Amino acid sequence: MKNILVATDFSNNAYCALFYATKLLGSETCTFYIMNTYSELTMLPGKTLPILNIKKHLKQLELDSKEKLTHTKHKIVLDNENPLHTFKTISQKGDLVDIIIEKIEELKIHLVTMGNKGLTETADIFFGSNTIKVANHIKKCPLLAIPGQMDFHPIKEIAFVTDLKKDCDQKTIAQLLYIASLSKASIRVVHVHEQHILNTTQEANRKNLEDNLSSVGHSFQWIKNFDDKAKVIDIFLEKLKVDMFAMVHQKRNLFEKLTREPVVKDLSMYSDIPFLILPSQE
Repeated sequence: MKNILVATDFSNNAYCALFYATKLLGSETCTFYIMNTYSELTMLPGKTLPILNIKKHLKQLELDSKEKLTHTKHKIVLDNENPLHTFKTISQKGDLVDIIIEKIEELKIHLVTMGNKGLTETADIFFGSNTIKVANHIKKCPLLAIPGQMDFHPIKEIAFVTDLKKDCDQKTIAQLLYIASLSKASIRVVHVHEQHILNTTQEANRKNLEDNLSSVGHSFQWIKNFDDKAKVIDIFLEKLKVDMFAMVHQKRNLFEKLTREPVVKDLSMYSDIPFLILPSQE
């Protein structure tokens, strides 16, 4: 990984995502692109949306965005103190998802990082709405969602959640293996099962996944599929004490079911576990 795109709305959570990424990739030579987007509907702090003079409003937003990006860049340089890391800023008008997709191609981005709660989102939302939108649209690189304001600590164990209905080939989990290699983390495969016995396809996928994980420490654990899929995540996060969890984003799979379900406020484990969303290679 060399080119990292970090989206920011200048919240503390967004800065935490940036700082986390620099620590996670502390041993790697990287360029971090700190990006902020804005539109006609973006509000300046302490002001309301103007009915007239949109052009002036956009100019103010541009100036505010560039000024805050400069401040963020100076802050992370001081906080990071890593000669292997370079920081660049991007301020652009437009839709966040569209611009991220554009920059992934233009800058050959290897990883997108975001906070999963922003300036206006509340604790009872599973992931920030923008994070879900981005995850649903990017197809060429993983997305790392960093929750809340958390301290970085080395990744020792990653939970990889799968229903084994799709093949997780070497290419699909390549970035998971890469992140695990950064701190020699082990990977715990958590299979959320609907039946007591794997069908032929699932068993073949399990064997293939085990072969692909042969280069790292790994283990398998079965968890029953409850009606409330969020409870499944809560159970394994609480019991396994993992440092990160990962899933492959595929249509009609567990990820899609999870993101469509309401999650109650007391599932507080989400507040301190980074989530790596791997793109499907279909």
